[in-house]
Amino acid sequence: MLAKPNSTSQLGFFATLADQLDQKHSLYLLANRIDWAVFEKAFSKHYSSTQGKPAKPIRLMVSLLILKQLRNLSDESMVEQWSENIYYQYFSGTQTFTPKQPCVATELVEFRKRIGQEGIELILKESIRINGKDADEDTLSGDTTVQEKNITYPTDDKLYKKIIAQCQSIASTEQIELRQSYSRTVKKLSIVQRMRRNKGGDTKARKAGKKVKTIAGRLVRELRRKLSADALNRHEMSLSLFGKVLAQKRNDTDKIYSLHEPQVKCYTKGKEHKKFEFGSKASFLITQKSGVIVGALNFTETLHDSRTLPQVLEQYERLNGKQAREVYLDRGYRGPRHINDTQLHTPRPDKKITITKRKKHKRRAAIEPVIGHLKHDYRMIRNYLKGANGDAINVMLSAAAMNFKRVINLWRTEAIRSWLLIYNFLVGIYWNFIPLKLKPTF
Repeated sequence: MLAKPNSTSQLGFFATLADQLDQKHSLYLLANRIDWAVFEKAFSKHYSSTQGKPAKPIRLMVSLLILKQLRNLSDESMVEQWSENIYYQYFSGTQTFTPKQPCVATELVEFRKRIGQEGIELILKESIRINGKDADEDTLSGDTTVQEKNITYPTDDKLYKKIIAQCQSIASTEQIELRQSYSRTVKKLSIVQRMRRNKGGDTKARKAGKKVKTIAGRLVRELRRKLSADALNRHEMSLSLFGKVLAQKRNDTDKIYSLHEPQVKCYTKGKEHKKFEFGSKASFLITQKSGVIVGALNFTETLHDSRTLPQVLEQYERLNGKQAREVYLDRGYRGPRHINDTQLHTPRPDKKITITKRKKHKRRAAIEPVIGHLKHDYRMIRNYLKGANGDAINVMLSAAAMNFKRVINLWRTEAIRSWLLIYNFLVGIYWNFIPLKLKPTF
């Protein structure tokens, strides 16, 4: 059977974009619940009223950041999908459908830099507010995890070869003629290193690795000799970084694992499938009953878990306007038992433990799947944002996106529950009108 043709009549003259949408859609509801005026007021100070090119609307840029994290998209994919999705456009505050990209992907990078960590924290605060009474708990659970950086698995050989390549690039930029480029030599040494598992190959590979390190040091010293004073000032940071990499030993602290992300640290969390993780440490606080994320901070140092708590609790006070009463933690936080007026609870032998406290210790484990969702669904499994500032921004944006998603899921379950109540009510009425003789017996 052929389908009936759709009506192609024109919409009313006064029809708006909102009239064309499903008003029960999650993004439609979320767009009307977020207080966009808060962002307009807070971020307007970052713009000049007289100079420069007219900027994109603040609501548009904030909504792109939220949607990017909520849908687990890159900057490029976000601006591309925005031009195809009418709900994304309504969420961003546009009045008509716009079949073109809202901005260049790099403008999102500039906007993140412009508002900084304070601006991203404001987005997290709004995501907590929108959860209402569920975020008002003062009994919390806490835990830390590693946010891995988008770098290759670090080895000395990789770092030395990158130093050689960057030295050659600096020489080409500054028009310096090197005594020898070593391109063919490094290529031959790489082939020797690839044959490490052959008979007698291990010894040859180790000698080739030492030769690569020697070449890298030779090029760094040659550049320092031949660069002019101005050029040396321009490249001093890079050359000093190369020197630190060449000088570091196996058991040194504060080692450099990446040339383009030198702040990356190595963490050992005792995982069987992943012995080492390279990135930064993220600390989270969630409410015990509802699971709203009320604290999210990033740390670039290799701190003990208990050392991260004071700053996270301070952030909790900023975002929620009150102190936490109790925080339940795992054994990795062993140490202080209270910070200011907040009591810290870690599992320890206690014959007089109450049933309530035992339940709260068990409930603490609910933070583990929250961290799992943050990593796999909200772009925290691998951070692609640049620098330590990018680490902090990504952690807070991921937490805010998960809070927004929690509200969306609540609306869906409430809608299903209301439909079930209506269905049960109608079934009950129908059952009462059936004659007794016709009712089935069980």
